[in-house]
Amino acid sequence: MEHQTSSLPRLVKTETAWQLHVDGKPYLVLGGELQNSSLTSAVYMDTVWQKMADTGYNTLLGCVTWEDIEPQEGEFDFTELDLVMAGARAHGIRLVLLWFGSFKNGISTYAPSWVKKNTKRFPRMHQQQGDRSDSRIITTDVLSIFHTESQKADAKAFTTLMRHLKEVDQHHTVIMVQVENEIGLLGDSRDRSTAANKIFEAPVPDSLVKYLIQDWDNLHVDFIAKFPELKVTLESEASKPSSNSWETLFGKSKATDELFMAYHYALYVEQVASAGANEYPLPLYTNVWQNYAGDDSSNDFPIVVGGGGDPGDYPSGGGVSNVIDIWHKFAPSLSFIAPDIYLNDYASSCKKYRHNGQALFIPEQRRDEYGARRIWTAFGSYQAIGTSPFGVDTLEPATAAFTRHYKLLGSVSQIVLEAQRKPNSCIGFFFDELHADGSDPSSPTIANFGDYQVTIERTFVFGKAGPGAGMLIYQGANKFLLIGWGFQAVFRSLSPTSTFTGILSFIEKSVVDVAKGTLKTERKLNGDETRSGKFCMMPNEDPDYGGFPICVTIPARTMIAEVEVYSIEEDADHV
Repeated sequence: MEHQTSSLPRLVKTETAWQLHVDGKPYLVLGGELQNSSLTSAVYMDTVWQKMADTGYNTLLGCVTWEDIEPQEGEFDFTELDLVMAGARAHGIRLVLLWFGSFKNGISTYAPSWVKKNTKRFPRMHQQQGDRSDSRIITTDVLSIFHTESQKADAKAFTTLMRHLKEVDQHHTVIMVQVENEIGLLGDSRDRSTAANKIFEAPVPDSLVKYLIQDWDNLHVDFIAKFPELKVTLESEASKPSSNSWETLFGKSKATDELFMAYHYALYVEQVASAGANEYPLPLYTNVWQNYAGDDSSNDFPIVVGGGGDPGDYPSGGGVSNVIDIWHKFAPSLSFIAPDIYLNDYASSCKKYRHNGQALFIPEQRRDEYGARRIWTAFGSYQAIGTSPFGVDTLEPATAAFTRHYKLLGSVSQIVLEAQRKPNSCIGFFFDELHADGSDPSSPTIANFGDYQVTIERTFVFGKAGPGAGMLIYQGANKFLLIGWGFQAVFRSLSPTSTFTGILSFIEKSVVDVAKGTLKTERKLNGDETRSGKFCMMPNEDPDYGGFPICVTIPARTMIAEVEVYSIEEDADHV
């Protein structure tokens, strides 16, 4: 049975972004990434599938490793993978396979033993260890990207994997594939091997120079910040073939080293990805270990823990924002570059990785409540195709932070997908726990929709306000859909002649048909639920009354409500 290309999982461009289509329909990835070795064992996964389904995951991310499928060169074994795919199908779960081939977290530990032991055929990268006064060059556990044998062997294995999926996965259990994992060199800003040095000292490829000249105005601002004087230099070189080495053209810096590595990593991955895509064109991507010490850092952890500061503290050459354009240009078989968001500001990372309109997918992030609240921003404000906390198989549904978030999102997924397709129709938000001193770390969210401005605030309570998260969808004709908990929406007409904005109706809704995204009315809300007409409250499940004897804030129930607002316009004579 041959697959019809049109029915394969694929990315479809919409007016606002991209959406993943599975079996011909838009699909919201409510994903979770398993621990590194979990998907290598069907027996282990048999203990996991049901609790993953019970948590609300519709998709799991897990590895297929080069060493497992090709333990001997040219001899492939997909027995375990086939059993795993069967287990996923039996529980209604889709898979995103993570190809741990040449690179995983900046090193090559998942390469087969016949690759690891043959350094003559598969040379290693070398790096400088120690400071300048007492440094030496050491061999690393990283395959060289400046020799051809590793990428040829990796491409052959990856192509064989994709061919196998084409042959056996008629149900489209696998919907995307990640090519390698958190690529880049750790411990130094670039490879110091003889082969790498020779290329580094050679002229910069014309293809790169021409690309930078032609696309300068579209390059990410983080790239331009690294090379603020480069445009003038490039313009002076535009009329002649490049004869400048990397340091001559870009300057002597770790940023130049990183650019050099990014260009060659992208070429390496393109050879692997294009070979696999030619065999079976599923959406492909690679993920990024970000610089956790940048301007958008959002953590209190030591740099050594998170990996940030300079290239080499985080993997040098991976698709961080200042070289994402290099990856887009020179690894075109990848559908997008995906950020892992642990210690960076979440919204800032989402914005960076929507650069030039690429699809947003977050394959790794925090699995706690802090992380779970933030996915609403990804889906509501940045049209993400999916999110995925890491390490989900060691959590239980009853206590996992993502359970209630994914259960609610899953019930309204078609409504969210429809909103994502319409320009300026939705926004996501979250409110973190108050600080110990009572101060609020989360600001209100203010946005304009149609004729109204909406201010989304933390829910009013007489006691201690709790956390919250959700999204607001503008339905047109003065109607809005509120999804989530722990917030309230205040509406104000944008008309200069409006003298009053009110709530015409506030209706609690529940889902009737998940597949169609249809809702039904549960009850009409008013009075205390609107603070006597001031705003629409979407409370927490256990609001704190602070000892106040009148329980004016009702607990959250369906966490879905529709509101219609109105405006009164009066001239000066009637005010």
